[in-house]
Amino acid sequence: MKRILPVLFLLLVASSCKSKKSYSSKKRQTHTVKVNTPTKPSKEAERIVKYAKTFDGTRYKYGGTTKRGMDCSGLIYTSFKEHNINLPRTTAALQSTGSWIDLKEVNVGDLIFFATKKNSRKVNHVGIVTNVRTGNVEFIHASSSRGVMISSLAEKYWYFAFVQARRVL
Repeated sequence: MKRILPVLFLLLVASSCKSKKSYSSKKRQTHTVKVNTPTKPSKEAERIVKYAKTFDGTRYKYGGTTKRGMDCSGLIYTSFKEHNINLPRTTAALQSTGSWIDLKEVNVGDLIFFATKKNSRKVNHVGIVTNVRTGNVEFIHASSSRGVMISSLAEKYWYFAFVQARRVL
């Protein structure tokens, strides 16, 4: 019995010192977005973005424009309408509203458009720029999988899906 105890003790110590398995999650690939030094956004643009952020976490609902559910163009339509700016209700109509701007020139309140369908460059998604800093553009949008949320253009998915930016203010 005296010989078994030290052996058991050694086995216990040896097994507890075993290195733990390391789990690594897939690293989020990012890209640097070339943006000129942003100018100070207008008060109106800041108010529109602030209102759009009140919908953060709202579930996705095709055709929706309320806290009960909303789609990407519904978020744009509702946020601008709250500030007496009438914009088209659909993404297709929004993509020809306002003036085209280079991505380097985007500012808070500008619209950015994406083509998210595989092997297609046809615009089917839109968001509002919420923050611009060197190397990154953040935008709020209604994702069909996660609802209204803020994402970054530096994320690989959005970087490659980006099509155009437009200024409506």
